Amino acid sequence: MFVNQWTSYPAGVIAGAALEVGAPTWIRETKMIGSADATEDVPAGHLEVDTRVDVPVPGSGGHRAEMVLDGDPSRYAYGLPIFLALLLAARQKKMLGKAIAGYLLLLPFQAFTLAFFILLQIVVSTNIDLAQLRLNAWQVEGIVYGFQFGTLVVPTLLPILIWLWLDRRFFVDVIAKSVTAPKRK
Repeated sequence: MFVNQWTSYPAGVIAGAALEVGAPTWIRETKMIGSADATEDVPAGHLEVDTRVDVPVPGSGGHRAEMVLDGDPSRYAYGLPIFLALLLAARQKKMLGKAIAGYLLLLPFQAFTLAFFILLQIVVSTNIDLAQLRLNAWQVEGIVYGFQFGTLVVPTLLPILIWLWLDRRFFVDVIAKSVTAPKRK
């Protein structure tokens, strides 16, 4: 919790760049909020997304406004502590190098989840108005499935797979042998 703002910052930058390139009809600009720019509504370390999508403003007599969304990259970063815990439990050599490699391998997936969170917020905020969003139903379903995959599967399964890949010798020597060893009577 004490370092998540710093360790998640790169994932926010990657997600912001991906959103600007991948959804230019929806996204005007993205920026990471630093300590100097933080407000009560958007704390430091969050990704702020200025959209081109307008929605009705409640209680304004039918006026519309463009959405500004924010997302917390650290919300989807709990895979890193899982990965680090697996490294510590295995007590392998070159742990710092493996920790850095695992962190770098997890970043794009954390950014993927954050980007799909923002896209889902856009879809939901327009009440899934396919005409306004200029989407087909299958594209909306792809956004929903991308968000679900990114929040339910990626942060929990990916750190285990990366650990198995980086510490395969430990896995083979300790875990696989204990499973395949003959039982003594």
